[in-house]
Amino acid sequence: MLDEKATTQYYRVTKSSAEQVTGAIIGESQWVLYVNGAEVVTLMATPRNLHYLALGFLVSENLIARLDEIASLRVYEAADRAYWYIPALGIAETRTMAVCEENVGSIEVRLTRDDFRVPAHRVLTSGCGGGVTFSDLSSKQTPLESERTVRASQLFAMMDELYAQGHLYRATRGVHTSALTDGETILSLTEDVGRHNTLDKIRGECLLRGIATRDQILLSTGRISSEMLTKAAKMQVPIVASRTSPTSLALELARAWNIALIGYVRAEEMRVYCGIERLIVG
Repeated sequence: MLDEKATTQYYRVTKSSAEQVTGAIIGESQWVLYVNGAEVVTLMATPRNLHYLALGFLVSENLIARLDEIASLRVYEAADRAYWYIPALGIAETRTMAVCEENVGSIEVRLTRDDFRVPAHRVLTSGCGGGVTFSDLSSKQTPLESERTVRASQLFAMMDELYAQGHLYRATRGVHTSALTDGETILSLTEDVGRHNTLDKIRGECLLRGIATRDQILLSTGRISSEMLTKAAKMQVPIVASRTSPTSLALELARAWNIALIGYVRAEEMRVYCGIERLIVG
């Protein structure tokens, strides 16, 4: 389906009863990303803010470096509707128009340059739905130089705010939520069936809105895998915190790149796996 959520019937079962109810389920659909007419990747995503997802994926994978490399971006949402983004003209709008059936479910990006080539090397990641990256996750990256710290009380408060603003989560439960924060306010918040998609959407929104990601804090409800940590490092974020756990490779990379990695931020407790010096307690 091409909607961010849908209504379905299911059974609520207890030890003594079974009741049929109607509720919401999260949307997931395939979106084929084309750049200058070449197919780059198929993204499994929740169809919300797909222009953020496309831009964030392209910059995160080093396929573009700046927003001014984008001539146009079109998201073909339905047979009669497409979302257009043209930075040079300052246009960002949904247009009613005839869309070829084969184009529905695709994202078409045109660059201001014609030398784009699809990288040959792809890595399947542990992301929800099977993420794809063109990065070498074992390659060296310069450790972050940052004096950023945060109070433990701020992380607890911001994690609560993450859930408070997670509208799709409250409606469907089956969704990941991530946010970029300065420790006081939420700067960008996204929800998607894929946790790696949420970081790409944040990166894309920040690119469009001119929000600096360096020295900010990333929050997530999902497991922090090596791919998630790599995306955070590319955003130059020195603190990553999650409702759940990191993987062993993510921890190894966090230590090497000088990133504080914090898991199980719940109620009044958290686990700091590395970077305790960035956390102010008390």
